[in-house]
Amino acid sequence: MTDHHPSEFARPGHPGDLTPYLKHLLEGGTLPEDAARSAFEAIMTGSAHHAEMGALLALLATRVPTVDELVGAAGVMRDKVDRLETDVPAEELLDTAGTGGAPKVFNVSTAAAIVAASAGVKVAKHGNRSRTGRGSAEVLEALGVDVDAGREVQLRCLEETGVAFCFAIHHHPAARHAMPVRKALGFPTIFNLLGPLTNPAGAGRQIMGVYADRFVRPVADAHARLGAVRALVFHAADGLDEFSIAAPTHVADVRDGSVEEYQVDPRELGLRAATFEELQVRDLDHAATLVRSILDGSEQGSPRDMTLLNAAAALVAAGRADDFESGVGMAAQAIDSGATAATLAALVEASNRAD
Repeated sequence: MTDHHPSEFARPGHPGDLTPYLKHLLEGGTLPEDAARSAFEAIMTGSAHHAEMGALLALLATRVPTVDELVGAAGVMRDKVDRLETDVPAEELLDTAGTGGAPKVFNVSTAAAIVAASAGVKVAKHGNRSRTGRGSAEVLEALGVDVDAGREVQLRCLEETGVAFCFAIHHHPAARHAMPVRKALGFPTIFNLLGPLTNPAGAGRQIMGVYADRFVRPVADAHARLGAVRALVFHAADGLDEFSIAAPTHVADVRDGSVEEYQVDPRELGLRAATFEELQVRDLDHAATLVRSILDGSEQGSPRDMTLLNAAAALVAAGRADDFESGVGMAAQAIDSGATAATLAALVEASNRAD
């Protein structure tokens, strides 16, 4: 990374100096994997200055990150994650964490995670609070789950109920160095893509919605490079970072190192089309009530269909369903049999039990 800048702008280097990477990016370059790794090592150890962090994140946000940049940065984040150690093999564990940042509907991926668990999938659901005040952490908490439970309780939840909630703020201590910068910037950065690439339990299977279609393929390629067993990365034509029942969804399907792209059309699966308004929630209470009614089978409208489609994706990624059509049927059967409501009740009990 050569320096073509006038010498009067030179200054002494310092530990965690990001200037060489900033100059390279300003010249229109991209970061090779090892350079991305070095830059994010400086960010996640707190040795880089906040001004440099902000500049690097802003420069990367002017375009789609390369696969090298994603893999290098995610590699650092994975090295520094406070892991949930489990005996469940990575190839049997599923995550449903997405990027957020898209138009907000109800908590689809959280509901889908519980449906998938009730159908026999082991789910380490990675999630966080949301700027909307009704992210996965807030909704699960409103449903009675202890989202701040420690590692032993998370393990108990996974073993007894098939699903554990891994609260991102408790598993990514190194990310705190970048948090003030991310909040100050006020727009999505590469960190929005990195969190879902860093499951604390090392899940080898994932469904991951992204907030813009341009990220679908590079994130899928990053999953492939990072060793995912099966991952579905997707964005819907109506702007959602979920599988939509109102529009086709663009999918990049990662399987054993290769990536296949296709579209999922809800009409071909017999799901009723819905307006965006039918899938929105007013506030946290509404969100929690809706998720509970989906999981206990009393909700029979569009939110149920949306959950069935996303649970089907989870079952496909987990290797439980051969295709979306059979996955929708399996998800409906899990809800209608009472298994999904029982899984939620068991999760609430296991997360709160004092041994």
